[in-house]
Formats: sequence, structure tokens, C-alpha cells
Amino acid sequence: MVEAILIDLFSLPANLQNNIQGLLHNTLEAIEKCSAIHAPCVYVMCCQRQGSERKDEQEFLLPALRGLHSLKRRLEVVCAQTTVAALYTVKQRLDEKDLSIIKVILPTLRKDLMKVYIDHLFTPVYQFEFEDLQVISDSESLQESGHQHEGQVLSSQDVALIQSEIQMYLESLPSLKGELTILRSSLIPDDIFLHGFTTRTGGISYIPTLSSCNLFSSSKRRDPQVVVKENLRRLANAAGFNPEAFHRVKVDHANAVCIMGKTEPDNYDGIVTDQKGVTLAAPGADCIPVLFADPVRRACGAAHSG
Repeated sequence: MVEAILIDLFSLPANLQNNIQGLLHNTLEAIEKCSAIHAPCVYVMCCQRQGSERKDEQEFLLPALRGLHSLKRRLEVVCAQTTVAALYTVKQRLDEKDLSIIKVILPTLRKDLMKVYIDHLFTPVYQFEFEDLQVISDSESLQESGHQHEGQVLSSQDVALIQSEIQMYLESLPSLKGELTILRSSLIPDDIFLHGFTTRTGGISYIPTLSSCNLFSSSKRRDPQVVVKENLRRLANAAGFNPEAFHRVKVDHANAVCIMGKTEPDNYDGIVTDQKGVTLAAPGADCIPVLFADPVRRACGAAHSG
């Protein structure tokens, strides 16, 4: 059953901008009447005009709620200057309420575009279904359906631009829970080995169980790869290593060890190397991370000691 509905009004055709209130009212009215897509939360995503205040934008859309009393308490208008900023805000709201099944109502031409954003900002924890936005202008019916219009075909360059937009947005976000902190051991010689233990501060992961410097993404978590990548970029800048030469163990809670330069096991809880310019890492929670340093052979290792 659908847990939340996202209505994408971010990029409507110019001839429909003046009728956005009527469009939103018709869509919300259909939602309220149709029990099949009843949801506890409804989010309306729209573009914040340059030079306007977010409050003004929200008040501009509120007349569309007249007569829709049951929706007033569970609807939020999310205005932002970019799609990624609006969608990331919606994601935060979904995560706060632990919602995972979302119906997206949007213009057909936005569907392929939205899917790219969703693929990067969400994980398989979420389930999305899409429905065409029934667009009606003053002069004619512009009801859209998959049979009448083809979706926008995105080129590899278009996808790359979206990826760049997402990366730039995440880089602009403030650090959470304080500054990024790296703890070092007095037992490991700094002149040979660059090393450290991270804490939970200084990243952008806002989910309480992962905040904030989460460095691991999986299909069972709500933190996507792009957020983990940004956390790693910030850590690399603070610690002074190359994030492209970062290698973490593939946790199996067993005793396999990977020796860099040899055949890599499918899973392993330890990794060692004598190569220069390589960063090794192991996660720790209730299982303790252990670092090994051999200053004679100039070899090092990291282990997840489960």
C-alpha cells in the first residue's frame, strides 16, 4: 500500500504556470477521492522562483487546498531552486517518518529524468511507482498518458549533468554533528603510515542510526552511494589520502584476508598491503576495527574483528 505521494510540479509548461493552483487542486481532489492511492503524507515539489521567499511560494499554492480538509494536515509544499534540492528534502521527510512506498505523480516528459535522480538519491529500500499527471489548461485538455506521449530520452551527457548537479549539491551541504574528527594511535609511526579512526561527526548522513560520517551503503540502508561518496571525499580531504585508492574490507564475519596484488576473495574481513599510496579501511560498530602496521617491512593492514 502506498505510504506517501509525491506530486512533481517542478517544471510545468509555460502555458500552465498560471493555472498551477487549479492543476494542484484537481490532482489533490483526485487523490482524496481515490482510496487506491490514499496516503498519510503528500508532498508537492515545485520550483522556487529566483528572488522569492519560500514562504511566499508555499502560500501561493495553499488556495488549492480549499475544501480538501483531510489533506491540509498531511500535505507539505517543498520549494527549491533545483530538482535535486527539492527531492533530497522530500527524501529527508520520508526518512523521518520511515516511509518507503511512494507514488510519484508527474508530467510524462519528466518521468525518465526523475528516475535518474531517484536511482542516485535512493536505495532499493524504497519502492516507487509512477503515474502521469493529468494536466488540464484553460483552453484545452492536455491529459497525458503513456500511450499519447513518449518519455524524454536522456543521453549519456544528460545523465552526466544530473550526476554533476547531485554531486555539487551534496558538496554544498553543511557538516552534521560537528566537525570531522580523526583519532590517531601513538603506537603507529606517523612518518611511515598515514592512519586514523573516524568518529560519527562531520559527514552529511542525517539518518540517526548512520549519522553522520557513514562510509558504507547497501541495498538494506537508506543512505545511497552518492552520500557515502561525499562523506569519503570529505574524509579524504581532511586526512590527506586519495579517495580513488580507497579499499575497504568486504565483511563476511569470517577469517578470510585479502592480500593486495593477489586474487581477491569474494568476501574478506582483513586486507593487507605493502604498496605505497593505498588506503585500507575496515568498519567498526559492535565489531572492533583493528589496524596493523609493520614499520620494518613497511606493510599495513586493516581488519573487521567480528
